[in-house]
Amino acid sequence: MLDMFELESLEHALRSLGAVLESRGTSYQVLAVGGSSLLLLNVIRRPTADLDVVGIVKDGRYVKAEPLPAPLTAAVADVGLALGLASNWLNPGPASLMDFGLPEGFEQRVTVRRYGGLEVHVAGRADLVCLKLYATVDAGPRSKHFADLQDLQPSDDELLAGAQWAMTHDTSEAFRDELLRALAALGLEVTDAGL
Repeated sequence: MLDMFELESLEHALRSLGAVLESRGTSYQVLAVGGSSLLLLNVIRRPTADLDVVGIVKDGRYVKAEPLPAPLTAAVADVGLALGLASNWLNPGPASLMDFGLPEGFEQRVTVRRYGGLEVHVAGRADLVCLKLYATVDAGPRSKHFADLQDLQPSDDELLAGAQWAMTHDTSEAFRDELLRALAALGLEVTDAGL
């Protein structure tokens, strides 16, 4: 069983899923974040376990992808079975990010990839900085999220914007303290900046 995606195997799985959806007379537009997004944008080379989907397009706008529509879940499982992947290789694991909102202007920064009956909207670079910074605070400086954030090579302004967005998702003092530590580990000492 394939337990990690390289770019080529991820693209193959997405093409296969798009073909299955097309053959079933259906199509979906999903909003992807996380390591697989970085892989699709050629920001990282490390393998990734799955494709994280936070949203789907419904009536022209992004809505929370939890739960995923049943026909999409079935097609994902079928492709997983055929390719030797986990049945949830595409999943809405981080969909709760939609509860408090994505960074402002997110929709204008996505990159769209088409795979037959599947359209993958990949989060933009600035938004991935926000999301990876938020994940880094939870997982720590030895995590894959921190390494991904370093690979993104964010500017100080991007880190500050990411920090301000992250604080809209968790306003606790403990989160703020960890956020400041993460920023310092990235070379940015913050005294205020609205944090």
